[in-house]
Amino acid sequence: MAIDPDSVVLRDLKIGDLGWLIQRHGEYYAENDGFDETFEPLVAEILTDFARNRDPESERGWIAATGGRRLGSIFCVQSGEPAVAKLRLLFLDPDAQGLGLGQRLLNACIGYARQCGYRRIRLWTHESHRTACALYQKNGFICTAAKPVTSFGQKLVEQTWELDLT
Repeated sequence: MAIDPDSVVLRDLKIGDLGWLIQRHGEYYAENDGFDETFEPLVAEILTDFARNRDPESERGWIAATGGRRLGSIFCVQSGEPAVAKLRLLFLDPDAQGLGLGQRLLNACIGYARQCGYRRIRLWTHESHRTACALYQKNGFICTAAKPVTSFGQKLVEQTWELDLT
């Protein structure tokens, strides 16, 4: 069933969203990138930390959804460095890709980071996530580091991207 982008809302988290995110990340990246079973627990750790320790004044997560169907996510969290936010878990279900929803999620996250007074936002990804990297670059992010790694059962190039929010 085709998704009408105008019907998609970006909403706060609800019961069940964290479990869905863990499952979808695990399934999607196993199928599309060949990631092994070590990836899903990392997503679970990130989300557990968010759920248990979130500072509602400076951290937020969004779910893109339509008609009760979850389509994607993004999170803005503290990085541990003063005035630096961390963008986490940008995800779009395959059916929701190519509809401009990634840009909407990114806009929400960047806008929130600015509203909270962060001066920089940083993210971690892999070079193989070309569509996401192109979106980051289009929005002014700069790749500040890249290194070959073996993670999740794959040889990857891990990247750090940053955006100056001032």
